[in-house]
Amino acid sequence: MRAGELLRWQRDGYPRYHRSRGNLLIHVAAVPFFLLGSVGLLASAILLSWRLGAASLVGMVASMAVQGRGHRLEAVPPEPFTGPANALARIVLEQWVTFPRFLLLGGWSRAYRAG
Repeated sequence: MRAGELLRWQRDGYPRYHRSRGNLLIHVAAVPFFLLGSVGLLASAILLSWRLGAASLVGMVASMAVQGRGHRLEAVPPEPFTGPANALARIVLEQWVTFPRFLLLGGWSRAYRAG
């Protein structure tokens, strides 16, 4: 699936997989840690800092682990990954595009009020 198709698929299905108030709260707290970790990982490569790289990876993994636990609160579980490339693409696009769009365009608040 190409990036554009994947983004459409995520956008269309996102409200179905993000209804639990607990999961919504987890996402709004955890996604920024993933984003900071991503930026830190890039900075670590530029600065050649293995410590920053390690700390950034830990933050990203912890963010994903917490979000994974949040998805257990949902009535509809997320679709399984179809392989490593699909997992990487879905994770990066969700964290950097789909969730921020969901939050900024009001989907998060609508889902929270409905939950």
